[in-house]
Amino acid sequence: MPAKVLIIQAHPDPRGGHFCHALAAAYREAAEGAGHRVEQLDVASLDIPPLESESDWNREADAADVRAAQAAILEADHLVFVFPLWMGMMPAVLKAFLEQVLRPGFAFAPEAREGFGERKLKGKSARIIITMGMPGLFYRGFYRAHAFRAFKRNILKFSGIKPVRGTFIGLVDREASREKGLARVRDLGRRGV
Repeated sequence: MPAKVLIIQAHPDPRGGHFCHALAAAYREAAEGAGHRVEQLDVASLDIPPLESESDWNREADAADVRAAQAAILEADHLVFVFPLWMGMMPAVLKAFLEQVLRPGFAFAPEAREGFGERKLKGKSARIIITMGMPGLFYRGFYRAHAFRAFKRNILKFSGIKPVRGTFIGLVDREASREKGLARVRDLGRRGV
C-alpha cells in the first residue's frame, strides 16, 4: 500500500551537492516510482533558530517554517531522516529543528500520565539514514550506534513514532561505498520503509 513519506534531509550545508542530498534524492525517486507520495524538507534551508529558554520550549511554535514542518509531519505516515554523523552526533541544524518542531503540545501532551505525557505521533514510523567516514559496522559495534539509539529512544519513540529503523552508510569517501549506499536507499524508497 502506498505510503505518505516525508524526507527530512539534514545536511547542514544548504547549497547541496553532498552525499546526503544524493541519498535523499535517490530515496525520493525510488519511492515516487513505486507510487508513494513524497514530500521533502531540507532542514538547512529553513528559518528555524535554536531555542534559547524553557519558555521558548513551552510555548506554541510561531515561525512559519516550524508550523509548515509540523503540518508535513502530521500528514506523513513514514519519516525518513538523512544526515551525516558530525562529532559523533547529529548536526546542530537537525537538533535545532527537532527542538522547535517536536515541542510539547505537538509531539507529546505535557500533562503526565503514569509518568509520561501522551505520545501524539503514534501511528507513524521512521527510518534514520546516517552517513559517516568510518565503517558502518564499526560505528554499530564499537560505538554502539549511540547517536542513532539516542535519537530513536529519546526523541522519536518518546513522541510515539515506531518502529524506528536505522541505516548506516560508512566509508562515504569511497565511490564503491557510495554506490552501495545509494542502491540500499533506492530499495528502501521503493518499499517505502
